[in-house]
Amino acid sequence: VQLQASGGGLVQAGGSLRLACAASGTFASINSWGWYRQVPKMPRELVAIITGTDTNYADSVKARFTVSRDDDKHTMYLQMDSLKPEDTAVYYCYADVQLGRWDKYDFWGRGTQVTVSS
Repeated sequence: VQLQASGGGLVQAGGSLRLACAASGTFASINSWGWYRQVPKMPRELVAIITGTDTNYADSVKARFTVSRDDDKHTMYLQMDSLKPEDTAVYYCYADVQLGRWDKYDFWGRGTQVTVSS
């Protein structure tokens, strides 16, 4: 199973970006997805997670970011609006993948850079 994140880039403060994370390979289903971000010398932090239709967000992004999933396309999205310079980070996607009836495993994408200029 591979996760491919895309959609990062450079945007001015107040702008928007939409990240996507596509899963490929052989698996039964994806139980939950998540977006994390990391800046140099800091631990990776949770941004948003979606399990089924339930979502949770870091306080710092609530009301600005929206996570969604398309199970037919095996893809998760993160719509980021009203971006701030402090949102600048490498964004990683994560998936809790059900490989078979009894086996599940966590997978990570390589990350996509988001840079918000002031």
